[in-house]
Amino acid sequence: MNTDTHAAHADGHHHDDGHAHSTFSGYMLGFVLSVVLTAIPFWLVMSGTLPSKQITALVIMAFAVVQIVVHMIYFLHMNTKSENGWSMMALIFTIVMVVIALSGSLWVMNHLNSNMMPMHEMTGMK
Repeated sequence: MNTDTHAAHADGHHHDDGHAHSTFSGYMLGFVLSVVLTAIPFWLVMSGTLPSKQITALVIMAFAVVQIVVHMIYFLHMNTKSENGWSMMALIFTIVMVVIALSGSLWVMNHLNSNMMPMHEMTGMK
């Protein structure tokens, strides 16, 4: 590297290494979003605001997916420009895996509940 190139690089302190960088305000915004996305589902469950348990579970799962995306963007610095778009592919993969894991878990729990705890035994009806 010649002297002019090195001096220009040192003066600008600009590092275009293909990685996303964040500032303190970016981290604080991510933190505030994660706190809000955690507090709202707790409030929904504790207050019983929504009419049914199924709707509450779906809303909580939606908040969980949004919170995972917030963490990936603000704390793992994933975007479409860094690392030639591979970060975006990792984001898409993560979202697909989370949807599969959440829907599979709910499916298994629903079938365990219906097969292991028949209604007539729980209510005392014969």
